[in-house]
Amino acid sequence: MSLDHPLNSLGLPKPPSATRVVVAMSGGVDSSVVAAMLAEEGYDVVGVTLQLYDHGAALAKKGACCAGRDIHDARRVAETMGFPHYVLDYENTFREAVIDEFADAYLAGATPVPCIRCNERVKFKDLLNTAKDLDADCMATGHYIQRRMGLAGPELHCAADPARDQSYFLFSTTAEQLAYLRFPLGHLKSKAETRALALRYGLPVADKPDSQDICFVPNGDYAAVIEKLRPGAADPGQIVDMEGRVLGDHRGVIHYTVGQRKGLGIGGLAEPLYVVRLDPETRRVVVGPKEALSTRIVPVREVNWLGDEPLTARAEWEVMVKVRSTRPPRAAILRPVSDTEAAVELIAPEDGVSAGQACVFYAPEGTRVLGGGWIWRGR
Repeated sequence: MSLDHPLNSLGLPKPPSATRVVVAMSGGVDSSVVAAMLAEEGYDVVGVTLQLYDHGAALAKKGACCAGRDIHDARRVAETMGFPHYVLDYENTFREAVIDEFADAYLAGATPVPCIRCNERVKFKDLLNTAKDLDADCMATGHYIQRRMGLAGPELHCAADPARDQSYFLFSTTAEQLAYLRFPLGHLKSKAETRALALRYGLPVADKPDSQDICFVPNGDYAAVIEKLRPGAADPGQIVDMEGRVLGDHRGVIHYTVGQRKGLGIGGLAEPLYVVRLDPETRRVVVGPKEALSTRIVPVREVNWLGDEPLTARAEWEVMVKVRSTRPPRAAILRPVSDTEAAVELIAPEDGVSAGQACVFYAPEGTRVLGGGWIWRGR
């Protein structure tokens, strides 16, 4: 591509009017502002919304991603700003790539993060390919994360607003995808700025509440969704201590997560007990004292590495890591086993490290995201 023309705001050497951008529109305020912002700058914007599941009960759910109301809202934004908008039926893809694994992971005693799989397997794979089929020069999303150009190419960096940062959910973005993706909101300092922009553009979603739950789980009731997908998943079993002594009964392993303390139904004991392990094969929930949750070594697989050198170029890397989306990064040593597997040694032990969660790597200093992997066994 010729560099005779100065770079536009998306880093491409052509005028905005000659730059086609596909915007992934969920119907929420973030992606709507991205689409409006780029349309106002004169880009050739094409809005695309994915219908990911049979919304049914979620149709009237406040803030549900990609339900019928959200598709309607995305369409209204496109009409307001005067760009084309398409709805693509990805229900089968989404079920096979995200929902089925979510259910199976819970049945296996893990704690999955379906939003990461959705970004990895649907939005940044199938939708990205669709954007290329539409001859788009790039694809933009409303995620709060930053893409910066480094010496070796595009880098992934945390959002300017730590409270909105979505780097944990985007660790599996590959270098190839990063070359094509743009995140216009990553530099904003607060969600208030985003809503102010929505008001400025006159968008009908300016006051729409943020989505709090997983989009295909109405009211946050995971167990009900899994029971529907996998009949028999809620078979009862025993709650046992770490020596195997029976302390009580439970109503299904899928109702519990590692680190859980409340709602165990085994009161009257001398010390508080926590879920330390789930054993789906024997339908046992294993509980123990808080110290039994401490973990120092975290094995990860399906590693996506975004460093400038290959992962295996060093025997170990000093990094910061997050083992859950809600926790701050902690110091760790990353030791590669192969290009896609590693062992993470936490400098200070963490409680409640659970299989199925992501372990995301950050540079020791600064804001750069170095990738991450999936935790495949807890303790």
